[in-house]
Amino acid sequence: MKKPAGLPISDADWKRTPTSVQVLVISLLDLQQRVVQLEKQLAGRRPGGGSSGSTPPTADGPSATPSTKKRSKHRPSGRSPGAQPGHEGHGRTLLSVERVDAVVPIKPPCCGHCGHALAGKDPHPQRHQVIDIPPVRARVTEYQLHTLRCPQCQKLSEAEWPERVPRSAFGPTVQAWVGLLSGAYRLSKRNIVTLLSDAFDVDLGLGSVSQLEQHVSVAIAAPVAQARDYVRRQAAVHIDETGWRQARDKAWLWTVASDQVTVFAIRSRRDTEVARELLGADTTAVVGSDRYTAYGYLPVRQRQTCWAHLARTFDTFVDRGGEAARAGKTLLQCTHQLFTWWHRVRDGTLQRSSFQVYVNELRHQVRFQLWYGEHCTDAKTAATCANLRQIEPALWTFVRKEGVEPTNNTAERALRHGVLWRHTSFGTHSLAGSRFVERMLTVRDTLRQQQRNVLDYLTLACQASRRHQSAPSLLPTRQS
Repeated sequence: MKKPAGLPISDADWKRTPTSVQVLVISLLDLQQRVVQLEKQLAGRRPGGGSSGSTPPTADGPSATPSTKKRSKHRPSGRSPGAQPGHEGHGRTLLSVERVDAVVPIKPPCCGHCGHALAGKDPHPQRHQVIDIPPVRARVTEYQLHTLRCPQCQKLSEAEWPERVPRSAFGPTVQAWVGLLSGAYRLSKRNIVTLLSDAFDVDLGLGSVSQLEQHVSVAIAAPVAQARDYVRRQAAVHIDETGWRQARDKAWLWTVASDQVTVFAIRSRRDTEVARELLGADTTAVVGSDRYTAYGYLPVRQRQTCWAHLARTFDTFVDRGGEAARAGKTLLQCTHQLFTWWHRVRDGTLQRSSFQVYVNELRHQVRFQLWYGEHCTDAKTAATCANLRQIEPALWTFVRKEGVEPTNNTAERALRHGVLWRHTSFGTHSLAGSRFVERMLTVRDTLRQQQRNVLDYLTLACQASRRHQSAPSLLPTRQS
């Protein structure tokens, strides 16, 4: 390899230099020249106060003056850009050795200094993982039913389909994928057809998607019923409902959520009868909810009224002005103080006993402001405050009972997926469709609460259904 011009070593020394080192030296010299050229280009721009009109602003680089750069709308903080000292960062965590399918060692062939051949193993190599998905193609199994003639009596005998042979053209994994894409990811039937074709080379018709959804619905019916019974036995639950459409008629999507299991139901009514059905006629649970009258049959000390809803109600008081505003502002201050204390209880910086003492004092303030609001001149505020005074013990159940939350956020979060499903599908078109939706929502939310894989569960459930076996349970391993 020819010695670069200007290199301060003799030709003999250059010839004795290993080839790998020669390549490195030449690369470094080339890089140095490119740096010099770039510095000259930047120096040529500085006298003009930035780039010319023909140069795009993004080419100015760090040497551009502030006047030529787009000014930020935010005030400078005085900190350098990027992560600040002490920041841990959020780089991707390497997967465990058990998750790695192949290891490719990359070793230097020779010494980078003298060129001597290298051998051995680095006990602590730098690790870099590449995650990829291999091409996937559906496996097709053809079953051939033969009819044979008896050589003795000349009669024909036809074989019978074994029990293990699916009667459908699609196996349990395809069924599970349809349930997952529809129920967990809210894809339309047309998009499901497209995705299965593109990803797995599986050709489905729109009618087949509907049929497979019903197969999944039947497969998970029993575990969902078991989950409903489980929720009815819990000490504390949350309940909520939102509008739905069923066959163009008004309906309601209900949810009852516990800490490990969440169930859904689509009903044509929004009343106490449905609440009794879902909670259990003789429930002893503490029920978190809003102030909807359907839950009024429950004893007051068995309810927990949502403070997040109350905060929004107090905001409306403020918007009305006058006496209502004065009551609303004080009630909002009490609400903010209550949540401040509660967050400290949650993170362990405030003892529950101390919290209960603080709340007793706060409770007197709330009682007075509700009394004041009930006697104000604004009729709506007066009616709301009168109602709150009637159910006032239900505001404080979480203070005396552990495991009870002051808000109904658990149920509201559970309903969000259903609301998004409603927006994309415009509801359901039949009772069978409603059963599929409520069962799939139950499976999805419950399994995610327990950090279990939805696709794996659906596959096992569909396999069990084909074999006339019991589907896997949705209940947590350690039942309360």
